[in-house]
Amino acid sequence: MPNQNSIPAVGNERLQQTTLWTALITPFHSDESIDFATLTQLAKEQEAAGNGILILGSTGEALAMTPTEQQDVIRHICALDLSVPLMVGVGGFQLQQQMQWLDFLQDFPVDALLIPVPLYAKPGAASQLKWFNSLLDASNWPCMIYNVPSRTGVALDEQTLGSLASHPNAWAVKEASGSVEAFTRYRNAAPSLQFYCGDDGLLVDFVAAGACGLVSVAANAWPEATAHYVRQSLSQTVPNFKTLWQQASNSLFCAANPIPVKALMLHQGRLNNAGLRPPLYMEEMQELTPVLNADAAIYQWMKTCLNQ
Repeated sequence: MPNQNSIPAVGNERLQQTTLWTALITPFHSDESIDFATLTQLAKEQEAAGNGILILGSTGEALAMTPTEQQDVIRHICALDLSVPLMVGVGGFQLQQQMQWLDFLQDFPVDALLIPVPLYAKPGAASQLKWFNSLLDASNWPCMIYNVPSRTGVALDEQTLGSLASHPNAWAVKEASGSVEAFTRYRNAAPSLQFYCGDDGLLVDFVAAGACGLVSVAANAWPEATAHYVRQSLSQTVPNFKTLWQQASNSLFCAANPIPVKALMLHQGRLNNAGLRPPLYMEEMQELTPVLNADAAIYQWMKTCLNQ
């Protein structure tokens, strides 16, 4: 059954205290099968850093995996009995499949769900409202609503978000529009929800606008450093690291995510293979210099922070 600590979302310290969620990659062998041994290692690295783990999001290439593979990932991660909370992605645009996915998750200790605007179909406000309400009604977990128009093709409707805010299973919003102005409009539309920045390099600006944390790609490559970055940003320490993190984060999007971060993690020795699932191919990554420079810069920044 679902983790009873995660119901309801309001007052749930396990979720409220998690300011960094790592959108975990899925490591593959050269034959494209899932590398479960490395997946274990990566999850335990995130646990050691105290980071919440988002599995089967877009960074995890979930939509390129079969339903059976997705289920196997859930079984494997949950069997690790990690001390940090787990959030699971709910994607696609076929409602019945998502309902079946929620039904499967009933037997696992999941803490929360990430629910994006439906992909590809470009639903308007009325359709978005019905879609989200259907999933929120069916959920036994707190849900983070996800706005990522660069991937879904359409932005989350602000009035729709305002209507969803009163749902008992609506807990938070991952806002990844890339715009502080848009973030502010969404937050004003649903001030009762928790807002998380969905763009690593914009965290300082989003915190100033009211963000309580980060859902991160960069934390795959830099688990401890990203956690430190989040803590410093939330403490509103003088953000002399803002430009550094913007540049480092941008390097991880010099090709389609998660191509650059996997290439970097291979170089770090944390992956045995930087394999991807079609339609993504490593041939997009023609130049490693940006991510290698970013890696060196973040390493030096973290070293300086620890010596202060």
